[in-house]
Amino acid sequence: MNGRSVLLRVLLVLLAVALVGTGVTGCKTKPTTSTSDAGNESGTPTATPSTEASTLPAEDGSSAEDGTPPKPMFVKVYFTRGDKLGVSTRQIPATKAIATAAVRELLKGPNADEKSYGLGTTVPEGTKLLGVSVANKVATVDLTGTFESGGGSLSMTMRLTQVVYTLTQFKTIDSVRFALDGKPVTVFGGEGVMLDKPLTRLSFEDVLPAILVESPTPGQTATGAVRVMGNANVFEATFIAEIRDAAGAVLAKKVVTATSGTGTRGTFDVTFSFTTPKTQMGSLVVYESSAKDGSPINVVTVPLKLGK
Repeated sequence: MNGRSVLLRVLLVLLAVALVGTGVTGCKTKPTTSTSDAGNESGTPTATPSTEASTLPAEDGSSAEDGTPPKPMFVKVYFTRGDKLGVSTRQIPATKAIATAAVRELLKGPNADEKSYGLGTTVPEGTKLLGVSVANKVATVDLTGTFESGGGSLSMTMRLTQVVYTLTQFKTIDSVRFALDGKPVTVFGGEGVMLDKPLTRLSFEDVLPAILVESPTPGQTATGAVRVMGNANVFEATFIAEIRDAAGAVLAKKVVTATSGTGTRGTFDVTFSFTTPKTQMGSLVVYESSAKDGSPINVVTVPLKLGK
């Protein structure tokens, strides 16, 4: 072997050592993978670099890149009001698993204020949530077997309604399947309620009030104007909405027309203004005028705090 060949080999060895020292290799850092439902309700694994801070995206209304604390979120929780469906609003900590959080709020039952407004529940005490997953806009909610205990056909139907309405308030969910203790349910309770297909809001007309006001909810504050939203099944899709003060005097009145009626449930979304001389308790009152004599029927009263 001549001197030139030896020199070339020495140079090649020195080059290889230099490359290793600078970390130039064929390997790449592998991102960590989370299977938590914190990223989305479906539990689909979300790849996240291991050095990334566990913050929520700003578009959630939960946190911003400047490190400001996450803002609280608000969800609707559907309870009973008499033998029909009612609704309340709950404030919860910011979360990406908002559907899971909403069901957990439902399982807590109505609080003292909500009870004073006439809200109740048919969900058996002690029912626990085992999980919520979402795929193709169908949520599967897994509850403990306690959810199936006690009650007749109305109670069974109403507790299903409470869960379905609570979950389908979100745009990512159109329908709901049920599981108990990890097993899919096709027949529910001793009353034999069929659950062989996903349930939607249209599955529960019998337990809905003629006018279901979903916003505002009892106890909320309205100042100067109020946005009234919900769904209704009334004659010719028309009903009356009024803001009343503590003495029952009408401060504002509006004729509301839903998207459909007379046997077909439609939605409504209207805003109207009012003035009050002082901050006081009052109410939103909605009702249908009787086709027979014009008297108020299907009356729903939502207690509100009226601000100046």
